Amino acid sequence: MFYQSGEPYQLEEETYAGMIPDDIPWVAVTGFGAHLKATPVRLVIQHNGKVQEYPIRKIPHLLIIGGHTLHSSVVKTLVKNGIPISFFDADGTPAGVIRPYGDTRDTVMRSLQINAPKHRYAVSIAKGSLQSRLLFLQKLGESRESPLLYDGELQFLHKAYDELEYLIKLDEIRRLHRLTTDMYYEIISRTTPPELGYRRRAARVRQDPVNAMLSLGYAMLHGSCMVPVLASRFDPDLGLLHEGPGSLISDIIDPFRAEMVDAAVLRIAAAGIAPSDYELSAERCLLSDDLVLQLQSAVKTTIQPVRIQEQVQILTGALCDGSSFIVLS
Repeated sequence: MFYQSGEPYQLEEETYAGMIPDDIPWVAVTGFGAHLKATPVRLVIQHNGKVQEYPIRKIPHLLIIGGHTLHSSVVKTLVKNGIPISFFDADGTPAGVIRPYGDTRDTVMRSLQINAPKHRYAVSIAKGSLQSRLLFLQKLGESRESPLLYDGELQFLHKAYDELEYLIKLDEIRRLHRLTTDMYYEIISRTTPPELGYRRRAARVRQDPVNAMLSLGYAMLHGSCMVPVLASRFDPDLGLLHEGPGSLISDIIDPFRAEMVDAAVLRIAAAGIAPSDYELSAERCLLSDDLVLQLQSAVKTTIQPVRIQEQVQILTGALCDGSSFIVLS
């Protein structure tokens, strides 16, 4: 299936014009088997005998999630119009991004990223992420009759928050950030039905529906962040706290994950997921079209592109003119 920011558009060929909202931050193609081609003015998507068309000028960013067939006209037309294309594996892992050929406008910003005082930014991002997760755990605990956290867990997380300020090496900050993040995902597993099989965040293979939904939700969040990051001419692979492909995106969205994705996923899981809504294989968990639609509709209301854009603008100002860097939470 394919959706635009969580809202499905099942449009006939002659009725598409003028029906796509102006404030949608992405067009997403999820699942398998869609065929994409483009004219100079339209993106055409065919899937299961249905056709959807989008005006090129209305597409801020195209997300390709899963396995699909793209005609070269799609890449050529979109990059010619300055529209980025982001690719994700079926489980939501970012694979890469295509930008317009010959675009060197990000050279200055890349230099600023390389020379930034990473320690200062890394501490702020790690503290902002942990604070947002502590607040989310507090809300989860208040809605339960039995305690959510075991003895000592809350004290440890608060102590880790205080210690981040005094760590000297980046590796130490990253190690403590990973530890508290792993703890957080294990704690929220206590709120999910045991039959769904979610115990902790899977590193790569998503073999339960909760992990699969988290991955898809993070892909949507990643896509929302990629737009202002590329517009600001950042290199998305040059992170300040995180490392590797898409690391700057991870820096920016990490403090937003709990509020903008995890909350929606846990609500769906708590309400109950039928065995027919997902399929387990030896390699991964596949979500049904209905469950994907439900998740996308949920994150449409929780992902806030304006706040993400504001966070990117704060980072831009901090790197370009030395203004204060704060993490929104």
